Amino acid sequence: MIRLLETPVRDTVMLRDIFCQTLVGMAAADDRIVALDADLMSSSGMKPFMKAYPGRFINCGVAEANMVGVAAGLATLGFVPFAHSFGTFITRRVCDQVFMSCAYARLPVKLVGTDPGVCAAYNGGTHMPLEDMSVLRGIPEIVLVEPTDAAQLKSLLPQIVDSGQTIYIRLLRKFAVSIFAEGSEFELGKGVTLRGGTDVTLFCSGIMVEAALEAADILTDAGISARVVNLFTWKPLDEELVGRCAAETGAAVTCENHNVAGGLGSAVAELLVKTVPVPVEMIGTQDHFGEVGPEDYLRGKFRLTAVDIAAAAQRAVSRKA
Repeated sequence: MIRLLETPVRDTVMLRDIFCQTLVGMAAADDRIVALDADLMSSSGMKPFMKAYPGRFINCGVAEANMVGVAAGLATLGFVPFAHSFGTFITRRVCDQVFMSCAYARLPVKLVGTDPGVCAAYNGGTHMPLEDMSVLRGIPEIVLVEPTDAAQLKSLLPQIVDSGQTIYIRLLRKFAVSIFAEGSEFELGKGVTLRGGTDVTLFCSGIMVEAALEAADILTDAGISARVVNLFTWKPLDEELVGRCAAETGAAVTCENHNVAGGLGSAVAELLVKTVPVPVEMIGTQDHFGEVGPEDYLRGKFRLTAVDIAAAAQRAVSRKA
């Protein structure tokens, strides 16, 4: 069962800490769970896991490729390894190891990449993963997931542990905006409809969920009924839900904190062009590198705001004719 909060509210506990607390609790009952880090335990918030289970935590140093190889080796021994680094380094820097050692070998390695997209803020373009999902999306059978808030993360983690697949978790490191009530339940690979609508569907993920809900309010004032759908699993895409929503509303906007090339917009468009060819607009970075700045500035710079989503929806609706 999924329940929405009446009003989205910013959490007082960082999502990285929720991740660690949940993993520590699960590890108490499941000795298969191990954690690896690339000398980023403070950034990842994994020090409590290291203290609770020193024999099941490995600091691999600033050597991400080796870390993924170690994780793959542990997986062959029956462990379920969670390997963390910043999103840029756990995807771009180790792509071949993820492909060959993890996915190709069909091992249950869990990769955790933090500070997605513009959330990297002052760390700047070198640390700003605007292409992490697209880098990995071309790898067969890999699962790509971006939890929205603490409730969704808590629901998905047990499924991630029990899945025998290589999974990339695109994890917000700092304070998330809670959309869902505690105890809400989600299914990996299945999207959820947050708001009904008849004129256009807003497909959203991560920090863009709050923006999409705000955009739906703006559109209501403009006489446009917007459906809002949270696609927290980018791969495998919930094709049935995406196709049905596109058919029923006749237009779509994808909203991602990521480059539209190869990301959520590409995944949705690739499906709809074959099944339900409706007008699609894409909100996301438009083939740009990241840059240094506060998150709010970067959202405006790259047109990731609710106002931008609403404008894109109006364009999509106007193209229906």
